[in-house]
Formats: sequence, C-alpha cells, structure tokens
Amino acid sequence: MAKIKPSKGAPHARILGVGGYRPTRVVPNEVILERIDSSDEWIRSRSGIETRHWAGPEETVAAMAIEASGKAIADAGIDAEQIGAVIVSTVSHFTQTPAVATEIADRLGTDKAAAFDISAGCAGFGYGLTLAKGLVVEGSADHVLVIGVERLSDLTDLEDRATAFLFGDGAGAVVVGPSTEPAIGPTVWGSEGDKSETIKQTVPWDRFALGDVSQLPLDSQGNIKFPAITQEGQAVFRWAVFEMAKVAQQALDAAGITADDLDVFIPHQANVRIIDSMVKTLKLPEHVTVARDIRTTGNTSAASIPLAMERLLATGEAKSGDTALVIGFGAGLVYAATVVTLP
Repeated sequence: MAKIKPSKGAPHARILGVGGYRPTRVVPNEVILERIDSSDEWIRSRSGIETRHWAGPEETVAAMAIEASGKAIADAGIDAEQIGAVIVSTVSHFTQTPAVATEIADRLGTDKAAAFDISAGCAGFGYGLTLAKGLVVEGSADHVLVIGVERLSDLTDLEDRATAFLFGDGAGAVVVGPSTEPAIGPTVWGSEGDKSETIKQTVPWDRFALGDVSQLPLDSQGNIKFPAITQEGQAVFRWAVFEMAKVAQQALDAAGITADDLDVFIPHQANVRIIDSMVKTLKLPEHVTVARDIRTTGNTSAASIPLAMERLLATGEAKSGDTALVIGFGAGLVYAATVVTLP
C-alpha cells in the first residue's frame, strides 16, 4: 500500500490584513419610512440602525469585493500573486455558477488561485475564516483571501415593516496567512436546521421564474414581488440572545481564555439589542471594546464582521495585536465563533 506524504503547512495561521468597502449612497431611516408605517424612533429603538449603505448599479458584488480585497492585501503587505485561495461568502450574487470568487481572483491578479463561494448567511465570514485557517495549516495555500460581501438591498422587501429597515450593502475582506503562534482559535460552529423557517427567502427562484401569480407575493400595486429575505423577528431574537451567548462562551473556553482576557468583541451586526444582551450575558468587562457598526452600516450579513473589524482598527478603537471574540449567526440557522488576534 502506497503511503501518502504528510502535509507541510504553517504551524499556525493568523489574520494578516483587513479591508472594507461601503457603497457611496447613505440611506437614512427617513427613506425607509416612505414605504412602511413606522418611525425613526421605532427603528432606532428596535435595531439601533440610523443609516445604511445601498449599492449603486456599478457597485456589484464583485466590484465591492475587489475594493475590500485590495485594501486587505495591501494591509497584509503581500502581493496578489501570493494569494493561494479565494473564499467568498455571499447570498446575494445571483449568478448560480460560476462562483463570483473566480472572477474576483482573476481581476485581483492572483496566480490561478483556488476560488469558490460559500453560502452560510450571517455566519459566512466565520465559516470562511475556519476554512482559510485549515488551508494554511494544512499547506494547500500560504495565503487565503476571505471575503464577506452582500447586496442585500436587492433582497429587501421595502414594504415589509419587520425587515425593510434592516439590511445594507458592503464588503469586508481579510488575508489569512502563516503564523508561528496561535492567532485564530478553535471554531465553535454548527447548525439548527429545524429552525430554518425563521429566516428564509420568501419564494424560491424557480417559483419566481414560472411567474404564477397565485403562488407569489404581490406588492401594494399588484405587481409580483422579487424574492426577498423574511424572518420571524421574535424567534430569531430569542435564539440569538440565549443560544449564541452560550456559543460565544464555548469559543472563549476552546481558546483557553476568559472574558477578562478579551480586548474586543465583534459580533454579527444584526441588532444592537442582541449585541447589548450578549455583552450582558457574557459579563464582558467595561474595558472590552464592542463593535456596534450596525448603527451606520445596517445588517450586511456575511460582510458585517470584517466591516466592523476594519472600522474599529481604522478609528483606533481597537489596535493590532488585540484579542477579539468574533461570532456570526443567521439563516440556516447557522453559527460560528472563534477568538482571533487582530492584524
């Protein structure tokens, strides 16, 4: 029997650089209120959101991802040719195949990097980060580009009072590379498919394509609505607050640290009330910086964690070498949490 040669990768992996891109158009709550019966005060009190960014025609999923990736590559101090794999997490790239990652890898100037998309909703960045760490340690790639990118404005029902104000667009990216010491902890991840109906697309693409009005939702003018993201708000809130705090604690335990050892907490930017509740449940000390990027960026799903990370570092609220707990959770229901050293 032939013996397979063992892999020879790096002893550990770390985030070497981060970059973000927010579309130029800033959309205040007043614009959302043109289509729903609500108020600015209600939106702020329920979600914490004041503004969000919506992409224009030229700010495609690929274009936003390339902008964020270029910044991450520069921040890491490497060349695009050194990227061995590109992982893109998105649910809003509407071409089923080929993967948008292949276009991004080519346009960035990588040397035929492996490239693929993943669909893990708001936990997508954590899933991609875990895969990237594995590739670097296993030896399949020296550097891996992980991108979270969404145009959720394309999947927003502006007449749905429960979700119209939630979603924004943008891209965040990190470069993962070799490290001589642990800088990305073990990932605590999983799924609860029995709760998949709580966050979902309103109708599948094939039903929309058939155009059968009897099977499709209609807007206030009687026109067929484009598929959108819908959710059972209270059920999602309870799950995120009570179950995800447990997952976050498990990630701390797996990394061998306590809340007192943390410098930064970067949860998925779903809702300020969820974030604040998790902070309280985890009993995070006052010295821990908490990302609340949702206030001006909205919920950008897979892009929310790297975007929040980039902003904290850019503003000086967090610094290179800080220890951060990151956790993503969303449609599926899926989740992923880990502890990282910031680049």
